[in-house]
Amino acid sequence: MGSTRKYVFLAAIIALVAWRASIIYFAFIRPPLPVQYFATEYGLKESLDHCHTLSSEDNRLSHCEDATFWDLLDDEGNLADRKLIAGCDPNRENWNTVMGPLKDPNPRGTLWVIDFDEKKETIHELKLKGYPYNKDFHPLGVQIWPSKSSSTSNMFVVNHGRFNATIEQFVVDPKNTDSARYVRTITSRYFISPNALALTSPTSFFISNDHLFTRRLPSVLGALLPMIETMGGLPLAFISHVSILNDAAPGAAVIRHTIPKLGVPFPNGIALSPDNRTLAVASSSYARVYFFNRTQNEDGTEKLTYTDQASVPFAPDNLHYDDDGVLLVAGHAYYPALLAVAANKTGESAPSWIVSLARRGEGESEPQDTDFDTKAPYSAARRVNAASSHKIETVYQCDGAVFAGSTTGLRDSRTGTLFVTGLYQEGLLVCRP
Repeated sequence: MGSTRKYVFLAAIIALVAWRASIIYFAFIRPPLPVQYFATEYGLKESLDHCHTLSSEDNRLSHCEDATFWDLLDDEGNLADRKLIAGCDPNRENWNTVMGPLKDPNPRGTLWVIDFDEKKETIHELKLKGYPYNKDFHPLGVQIWPSKSSSTSNMFVVNHGRFNATIEQFVVDPKNTDSARYVRTITSRYFISPNALALTSPTSFFISNDHLFTRRLPSVLGALLPMIETMGGLPLAFISHVSILNDAAPGAAVIRHTIPKLGVPFPNGIALSPDNRTLAVASSSYARVYFFNRTQNEDGTEKLTYTDQASVPFAPDNLHYDDDGVLLVAGHAYYPALLAVAANKTGESAPSWIVSLARRGEGESEPQDTDFDTKAPYSAARRVNAASSHKIETVYQCDGAVFAGSTTGLRDSRTGTLFVTGLYQEGLLVCRP
């Protein structure tokens, strides 16, 4: 009897491992991506002519994890202008609380402002006015509430400092884009490993907490447990919602913290749809994007109800909706290369891949398993099946030779300009149709 139970247990473990491997196996196989592909009417041949890397003179526009649009609205609420804000950390190779290592948190990371139109772009650093001189700054997720009629806006930045992770609040002014005024540091015992933000008002936001176990744990636990959580696809992390109750008052924030969604495996990027009704959540462990309907409970707290999901051909990182409600998903197509780059191994480069997810219309039929993303040099259909809820299309691909380790893709619907950030990449990629 005991022997039978042993074999049943072993069979269950083998079945579990096989099931888990079937979901994410392709992230451990290097795909034959092109040197560079940008989805335009010209196809692969002229892709190199449509993209360039934007750099700063001092090379500190580097290792940018996230970026966001700062929308400037007129008196009627229409879009008058738009800037890009990028959060960068050239010291990421020495301080990365998600992947490691945790060697040295000095020096600080930076924020950058990119002004752009359909032909060119200019950059300058966004100075942090009033930010404590002895405080770390290692930005991950960054979000800004739109500025209307030249008014100031709140900007929130996830900061992974040496002692703990926090959310930094700043005020930005469209009349002076040289600096952001520091307001306060938001802390919570639930900020275990905050990653990405999605604003729900000028003073409230969703935030993904990507792991329950982090690299901050002592000794071998910090190296082992986060990897088990990631590779095992354990649903231990969660999505929080934070509201600042005393925004107008100076000093420390009084917040209301709720957890509208528990049990998410490695929730990385999150994004709120333009109509504010749908929250998209990237699961890096499962190579999927989950979609949740956003409503409120009777007490006014946020409620998230699962609606559908879409598989993507890589481990997804950050998510951003464009103006037309199409979701851009950036991620990592070959996980071993990303780990090698994080470990500072010479000669390594991680591929970049960005896809778009557009919701299907009512009555629109689902294609056959291989009948989608047909324009890409290496189709997403080679790795995943079609989603019943969304159409998937490759927007950008690179084998790592031109631009490596894509973490964020943003598309300006007015000009068609695509911006891409890379976790360990120098500069920012700009592609125009």
